[in-house]
Amino acid sequence: MNNVKSNPDAKQKGIMINLRRLLGYLTRYKVRFSLMIVIMMGYSIMLAIIPTISGLIMNILSGTSGSLIEFQNIIVVLISAVILFWVFGNISQRILAGIAQKALYNLRTEIFSKIHKSSLNFFDKRPIGELMSNVTNDLDVVDQFLSVSFMTVMQAIITVAIATIFMIFLNPYFTVLTYITILGMLAISVFLSRIAGQAFGLLQEQIAELNGYAEERMSGQKTVVASNQQWPFIQKFDKMSQKVDETGERAQLSSMANTAVALVFQNLQNIIIFVVGGYLVLQQQAAFGDLVAFIGFSSILMAPLTQIFAFYNQIISAAVGAGRVFQIMDEKTELPDKENAPPMPVVEGHVDFVNVDFSYISGHKILKNNSFSATPGQIIGLCGPTGAGKSTIMNILTRYYDLDSGEIRVDDKRVDEVQQDTLRIQIAQVLQEPFLFTDSIMNNLKYAREGATDEECIQAAKQANAHEFIMKQPQGYDTILRGGGSDLSQGQRQMLTITRAMVADPRMLILDEATSNVDTRTEKLIQEGLLKLQEGKTSFIIAHRLSTIQKAHQILVINDGEIIEKGNHQELLDMKGFYYDLYMSQFRGKISGIYAGK
Repeated sequence: MNNVKSNPDAKQKGIMINLRRLLGYLTRYKVRFSLMIVIMMGYSIMLAIIPTISGLIMNILSGTSGSLIEFQNIIVVLISAVILFWVFGNISQRILAGIAQKALYNLRTEIFSKIHKSSLNFFDKRPIGELMSNVTNDLDVVDQFLSVSFMTVMQAIITVAIATIFMIFLNPYFTVLTYITILGMLAISVFLSRIAGQAFGLLQEQIAELNGYAEERMSGQKTVVASNQQWPFIQKFDKMSQKVDETGERAQLSSMANTAVALVFQNLQNIIIFVVGGYLVLQQQAAFGDLVAFIGFSSILMAPLTQIFAFYNQIISAAVGAGRVFQIMDEKTELPDKENAPPMPVVEGHVDFVNVDFSYISGHKILKNNSFSATPGQIIGLCGPTGAGKSTIMNILTRYYDLDSGEIRVDDKRVDEVQQDTLRIQIAQVLQEPFLFTDSIMNNLKYAREGATDEECIQAAKQANAHEFIMKQPQGYDTILRGGGSDLSQGQRQMLTITRAMVADPRMLILDEATSNVDTRTEKLIQEGLLKLQEGKTSFIIAHRLSTIQKAHQILVINDGEIIEKGNHQELLDMKGFYYDLYMSQFRGKISGIYAGK
């Protein structure tokens, strides 16, 4: 990436590739796109006819050529050209508006789908604020390009080409005079546009960083306030905003300079045509009508050329924004199913880890040579220090990540050899931090399983001890939850996620610190719901509080990525090892040996 930033030619090439790919979303609609180009050509032809006819009219009025009847016919043609000019302009705009919105719909849907299909390591590397900037700010810039800039620039290019053809046929000498100033303007504008383009590209990058920083700080506002870090964060945001302001100002000044240059050269062009063209007319080497026509063509040429460079900044911004969108879309973020992978059959609950190694970053192993087995209906507890690898074991069981080595089998099927969605749909998870969508309570419960009925959700809520507090909400099950259910207590939110897991009717269950953030009374209610949820299912319980896993059939003690002890509660106490020290520290205040990694 740094090489691209430091190499202007490579960056320019990247911009062109992004633009071609972006335009590919328009050209998908070949018939309408081709029709639009044809109508744009008609628009430009009508525009070029107007100064041509104006010149003919002046020749007739000056007595150089023509008759009254020809004058009348020319007026009719002129009026017709003006009407068709207006009609073609409106039709082309309508067609482009339609395919531009279709293109944006496809692009927006593709990136949203890509993000949602991505594996967890994709989100590990990117702040949510940066992704939101890609989905909102970058797509807004692309929207402006497809809806406005592209139409203007494409029409300008066609107009310049067709007007030049008319001019050459009308008077080659005047054409050369006209292009003397145009070439000078182009040289200066290209130079200014390159400066503006680099500034606008940098501006887009800085805005994405600013949005990512703001989103992260706002999401953690409680921590910010509790740590009394408001002022340092405000200062850093201010510094980042100043950079955006300075870059934006530089970009806008460079862009505005193009307009001033175009205005100077347009006036210079008119002076040259008036002086040289007037001299040729006086020497009877050119018709007066030709002079009038070329004054009109001068405006026709300068206006679109000015528009091209005026929109250059938007084009570059769109290319940069599209590049970031395409970067996400092209990244191999999914864990693909193997070719012709079969669906996972109905799970019974046998689970086998065989010599499993795993790392998030190559060369830094998180799990090392772990093996264990679980039989249907068993409760497996996982305990150990924070960061030992407990949650990671569950993440690779559900194949959110792929292994470095070893294998994981569910009912003798390797998890990397079956369709992962058919595996995950049979494994429900209740996490430490419950997540609820901005929707009704009922719909939040129905997210668990497609086709779930109201009656099934209500029955599940009763089993999870959630029905009573749900009915106390303003609209009962139809109450809309906002802000992730911020108007509910932690325990109430957790009971809803347990209810949702019951609605899913899973074959296996993962409980990740599900009761760690609730009071004792609420924990009792939640535990009652969890016991009903666990009935007949292979369950994995991740716990810091050992009281939640004392009745587990098997407890895995994990430290530094390794399963160092296995057994039930009593067996592990009898070992007088790591689990024993952990248990003593929680229940009798003994802390010797804890986290020593025996």
